[in-house]
Amino acid sequence: MGRKEKKRKKDISKKEIYQALYDLFDLNPDMEFTHKQIAERLGLKNIGAQQLLVTVLREMKNDRLLTEIAPGKFQYKENKTYVTGVIDLTSRGTAYLITDECKEDVFIPQAWLNHALNGDKVKVLLSARSRRRRPEGEVVEILERKKETFVGTIQCSQHYAFLIPTGKQLPYDIFIPLSALNGAKNGEKAIVKITTWPENQKNPEGKVLEVLGQPGDNDTEMNAIMAEYELPVKFPTNVEKAADKIAEEIPSEEIKKRKDFRDITTFTIDPKDAKDFDDALSVRRLENGNIEVGVHIADVSYYVEENSTLDKEAYNRATSVYLVDRTIPMLPERLSNGVCSLRPDEEKLCFSAVFELNTNAEVQNQWFGRTIIRSNRRFTYEEAQAMIEGGEGDYKQEILLLNDLAQKLRAARFENGAIDFDRIEVRFEIDEKGKPTGVYFKRSKEANKLIEEFMLLANKKVAERIGKVKEGQRAKTFVYRIHEQPNEDKLEDFSRFISRFGYRLRTTTPRNLSTSMNKLMSDVKDRPEQNLIETLAIRTMAKAAYSTVNIGHYGLAFDYYSHFTSPIRRYPDVMTHRLLQRYLDNGRSVNADKYEEKCKHCSEMEQIAANAERASIKYKQVEFMADKLGETFMGTISGVTQWGFYVELNDTKCEGMVSISELEGDYYEFDEKNYCIVGRHHRKVYQLGDQVCIRVAKANLVARQLDFTLVGESENTKVSLTDEELSPSTPKSSRRGRKGNSPIKKNTKESSSNNKKKNKKRK
Repeated sequence: MGRKEKKRKKDISKKEIYQALYDLFDLNPDMEFTHKQIAERLGLKNIGAQQLLVTVLREMKNDRLLTEIAPGKFQYKENKTYVTGVIDLTSRGTAYLITDECKEDVFIPQAWLNHALNGDKVKVLLSARSRRRRPEGEVVEILERKKETFVGTIQCSQHYAFLIPTGKQLPYDIFIPLSALNGAKNGEKAIVKITTWPENQKNPEGKVLEVLGQPGDNDTEMNAIMAEYELPVKFPTNVEKAADKIAEEIPSEEIKKRKDFRDITTFTIDPKDAKDFDDALSVRRLENGNIEVGVHIADVSYYVEENSTLDKEAYNRATSVYLVDRTIPMLPERLSNGVCSLRPDEEKLCFSAVFELNTNAEVQNQWFGRTIIRSNRRFTYEEAQAMIEGGEGDYKQEILLLNDLAQKLRAARFENGAIDFDRIEVRFEIDEKGKPTGVYFKRSKEANKLIEEFMLLANKKVAERIGKVKEGQRAKTFVYRIHEQPNEDKLEDFSRFISRFGYRLRTTTPRNLSTSMNKLMSDVKDRPEQNLIETLAIRTMAKAAYSTVNIGHYGLAFDYYSHFTSPIRRYPDVMTHRLLQRYLDNGRSVNADKYEEKCKHCSEMEQIAANAERASIKYKQVEFMADKLGETFMGTISGVTQWGFYVELNDTKCEGMVSISELEGDYYEFDEKNYCIVGRHHRKVYQLGDQVCIRVAKANLVARQLDFTLVGESENTKVSLTDEELSPSTPKSSRRGRKGNSPIKKNTKESSSNNKKKNKKRK
């Protein structure tokens, strides 16, 4: 062989030796190997490679991956460690185990999931690993299935059928024998239950439980969302019968037990389409010049006895769910819209928090207990707002008095460190068939804030009444609404992001943070970036939850806070009423573990309800944009992922994705730390907050997804990042070859096509 034909072997790296050793011992767990035997097996002939082998063997021994059973002789160290937790499935099919037994989440490759699905409680065998690698594991047992029914579209062939699941709820199609179709036809949406999942098969087998109808039909799609989140469509017959048995007439002996507010001016203020009125306000001047304000809440706990049929159903639901075109109530209509609802000119039983306030809205005295009221008037927010803005109407002086007190309560709350998140809510105008015909924005005005302040006051004072005890005393078990302080890393990322818009956030102390956060919310008002920054600010905050362990409510700056004011639509409020009455009667403290479990359930159901509500809004957004294909709109980049970026349209707040594979002129990569996508060669940057012009390319109603293509961006879009701005996660190769901040030139169709292929391959 000639000199030119000789090829010098590439030196083996430490990483390659490590992986080869790992594979060798993993395949031969019972065998013993000496240095020499390992070198021969791995083909390591030169001295340098053999010395590197010795180093790696020592490291693997120190990391407890290997045992040195004799000098220079090694064996795989079997050290089986099991942990339990909940599966969090990613869109790529891999997963993480969320567990309290490990400091980090455990990565689980798709091949090691062994049929575990998102939300399942599982037992996992941890893999032996180096301290420099993240923990990995394999599912060895499914302890509890989170979900067994799935929603999707039926796809039939001559001999069998499949359910193609909607969204990301299941990464596999479900095989359905023709005998188990239950009348479902090709293309219809249906609910399918997994019946078996043979060990050696990729796809589970199932049967159709219910046919929902044709995709695209409003009722079909809304029922599909309810089924996807396992929300009930109707109440069981026994629950409806139990509700029907409840008498509307109030026994005279019950009235005698209660404080009577029937002769005091009382009214409700609610949205114009509301049917369940669970709170009312009474107001009167006292002889000493102070004002008495009663916060009267429907006494659901009087009608719904603990552990009754109605109570069990309410607990299971835990909350009412508000989809775009319908409400899924926690209580049957006879209770929610009838017996318990504080309708005008009807005597109603309430649980009340009554406050004596001075003219500065400072609480002088308070009382909690059961009452009977008679509402004089039902106001909509619009009617109350009209009077606040100078119009005339019934009980105008009372409303103005309450509004003056509410504004003082609000000012004091912000002075104490509360954060003002006043987000714009998107609402759809819907025709009789459920089709969205327009979009409008719901803004919170003074009438809304009037009600909000008195509800907050009642919730706070109820929590203080039970939780605030003298030194040395032990507080009784209670249901609190808690909100932790924000994560420091998230705050830092958020602060860095808003600095690009010229805003600052002071995070040195909780008070500084709340003050500067409120200033930020004020500064962004009516700016193009308002919705984006408000959304990110909320994501930066921790999620509120229910717990018997009180840590206070950070966002409201309350040391004690509970939910007392909406028992018709929230089960925690029902628990609060029962516990408050128990303790007012000097009853003993309840079992904390039992109530903590109930709090956990209510928090989980609240999150499910929020997810379902978002899904219904997303569907209506896609439906609204479906007849606008090919049209162009201005929008703001509202989210960035490794697959592309989301754009929220400025005029409708509808959101869609621009795929990274559609970005022309460069090879684009995701920079997570800087919320952006960066072109490797030309350094073009698409980042959160950029204004871009898009064209509506596709509206997929089944997937509830809008696809956009990029038309252009506004002049203030950032063209490049400096090396200092690039995060460590940005590949080094994209730090090289930079030539100033010049815009990218248009590439030929050929280079554009190549770029798409590269990005699609990466995806």
